[in-house]
Amino acid sequence: MDSRVKTIKDATSWVKERLGGLRPLVGIVLGSGLGRLADAIENPVTIPYSEIPGFPVSTAIGHKGNFIVGTLSGKTVIAMQGRIHYYEGYGMDKVVLPIRVMIGTGIKYLFVSNAAGGINFSFHVGDLMIIQDHINLLPNPLIGPNMDEIGPRFPDMTRPYEPSLIRLAQRLARKLGYQMQKGVYVADTGPSYETPAEYKFYRTIGGDAVGMSTVPEVIVARHAGVPVFGISVITNEAHDDYAADYENDGDDVVAAANMAADKMTMLIGKMIETL
Repeated sequence: MDSRVKTIKDATSWVKERLGGLRPLVGIVLGSGLGRLADAIENPVTIPYSEIPGFPVSTAIGHKGNFIVGTLSGKTVIAMQGRIHYYEGYGMDKVVLPIRVMIGTGIKYLFVSNAAGGINFSFHVGDLMIIQDHINLLPNPLIGPNMDEIGPRFPDMTRPYEPSLIRLAQRLARKLGYQMQKGVYVADTGPSYETPAEYKFYRTIGGDAVGMSTVPEVIVARHAGVPVFGISVITNEAHDDYAADYENDGDDVVAAANMAADKMTMLIGKMIETL
């Protein structure tokens, strides 16, 4: 057996035993500063990543490193309270292992969120951006022998983010009175923030927001045939016309994400209610 498949199966079996028969409908990935959505999950079962066989441990600012399983908007969900990043030094198989495990528990949808810099000049701190497409500058997690029992060698990525979920989010956002952005997310490796020239380049090639995560998770979900909804919280204006004394600060990013977390929690809750 492929060692990657064995790791996935062992971790999935361990998590499913902890779930006691619960079958999550939705998997949710909570990015930097967005872990507060987990507080809205009722009757939560907390599973620290550190206890799961073969699992990596999240080390990024604002990432607690737990699975939270329980009820949100009347549906059973499994949420990642903090994700794993390539820049932490893990191989891509470890970065996407939590997604593979959530898929193994039976999720039918994956919702991903992140904190991102707004490349688009019309974006402002605190905006929510529905991800309609992405540009991947991270290693593809499917490189290497294909795991045929999970998905095809060359999965289609024409619609990486499920159009029906995007339409649902837009409809519910209007009802909630939210002004939503929509755009293309660029994923690069980090952990250094991008230079002004890189921001300009990413904007030129079609990006609206930039971050250091999310896309590998989306790729493995689509590899397994799981539909994805993605949302970015714009936590800084990633422009190339900064004041001479401007600096990007990780604590400021988390603080900005926290300010938008309530809006995102409400929207995602309403979406899950309709599934």
